[in-house]
Amino acid sequence: MIEVIDLSLKYPRAKQDALREVSFRVEPGEIFGFLGPSGAGKSTLQKVLTGILLQYRGSVRVFSTEVKKRTAEFYEQIGVEFEFPNFYGKFTALENLNYFASLYNRPVSDPRPLLERVGLKAEAQKRVATYSKGMKMRLAFVRAILHQPKLLFLDEPTSGLDPANARIIKDLILEQKRSGTTVILTTHNMHDAEELCDHVAFLVDGEIRALDTPHGLCAYKAEPRVEYTYRENGGEKKGTAALAALKDDLVFQKHMQSGSLTRIQTKEATLEDVFIRLTGRCLQ
Repeated sequence: MIEVIDLSLKYPRAKQDALREVSFRVEPGEIFGFLGPSGAGKSTLQKVLTGILLQYRGSVRVFSTEVKKRTAEFYEQIGVEFEFPNFYGKFTALENLNYFASLYNRPVSDPRPLLERVGLKAEAQKRVATYSKGMKMRLAFVRAILHQPKLLFLDEPTSGLDPANARIIKDLILEQKRSGTTVILTTHNMHDAEELCDHVAFLVDGEIRALDTPHGLCAYKAEPRVEYTYRENGGEKKGTAALAALKDDLVFQKHMQSGSLTRIQTKEATLEDVFIRLTGRCLQ
């Protein structure tokens, strides 16, 4: 679906490249995530893949065609949701969706059931200018899938959403995958990436630092740890050790033999743990 080889891009008047020798490939029907802090180059990469930024070096092929040679048909097959979506504020949600649907030559879905799915049925006839950011994000998601695209680009799709609405959007993303749609997800939310993505690339300072499945990254790059609590001097204390080094933890061994351990819990590494270990950076 996507093949990128040695992609680099430098903005006009910038001192250094925003993207540097980025290479990856995305198979049809998978969710591929780019995980990184703000300013890592995630949105820039998405703009290259969607044909907005064309002053890149290297090769970027989508649907087996170099993006620089894309035609109008390219935009019939992709859906895009950016973190800060634009709508016609004086139009209602339904008027916005009907207008954007009219721009496509391919069949489009009835927007009303989709608005109901994202909790906007009661607000369908309200002007978008009155919408909160979270409402606009949900409306933008509906717009992105309205024409049933083969390839869906999502930039921070749960940004500004409460947990309940974030769950709705994530369920809809997984539905898109099950229907055969390929999804490119850019985020700094490691929970979203871990839950949704088949493959994840760590993007930092315009470079890919690691690329694997979420499970592969957590299993290979970070060692599981054990947290335990024990009774001592009338109170309860906590200890932690690497799983492989537990046999050498004298405190653990002492309280295991005395029967004063009160809890043992294995703590698996998260994507954020791995990210920090590999890059020395936080995701926020």
